[in-house]
Amino acid sequence: MTLKALLNQLNVLEAPLCRTASLRGEQLDTQRFFATISRLGDGLFWYVLMCLICMLYGSLGLYATAHMLTVGLVSLIIYKVLKHATVRRRPCDQFDDVRQHAPMLDLYSFPSGHTMHAVGLTAVLMSYFPMLGVVMTPFVFLVASSRLVLGLHYPSDVIVGALIGGSVAWGSFFVFD
Repeated sequence: MTLKALLNQLNVLEAPLCRTASLRGEQLDTQRFFATISRLGDGLFWYVLMCLICMLYGSLGLYATAHMLTVGLVSLIIYKVLKHATVRRRPCDQFDDVRQHAPMLDLYSFPSGHTMHAVGLTAVLMSYFPMLGVVMTPFVFLVASSRLVLGLHYPSDVIVGALIGGSVAWGSFFVFD
């Protein structure tokens, strides 16, 4: 069975979870909160964080930022390849009762790039500055959750995105001391 065929079968199995998550996004306050979290996960937050780390921690911050950028770039390449290979329609495009509560950055859902980058970049960041885990760990969970609540991803998109992000970060530790 191909990955594309497996994802098509998962669509049906995950539909009830997508519907439930999307219903959470129907509440305007919830929708705004998760849309803001999702927007932060688009990149701006990460770039500002990297600049702050460079300013606050000097050469160590610069090295950590280079490490994060490398993980981000490798993750982006994997993301692009998988998105175009699988062309999995988003839940909000697949099911009439799953609403899109925020803009999409591209057409396809597999894997979740927001989650991939949040997990990968946070893993690297915490390896240099463990004390930031208190703030970053909840942020990662909120980013991943936002993708479901906003109707943009299936749970498997988020899980695989997290696994890829974590794997890329883990592999990067063999390159960066």
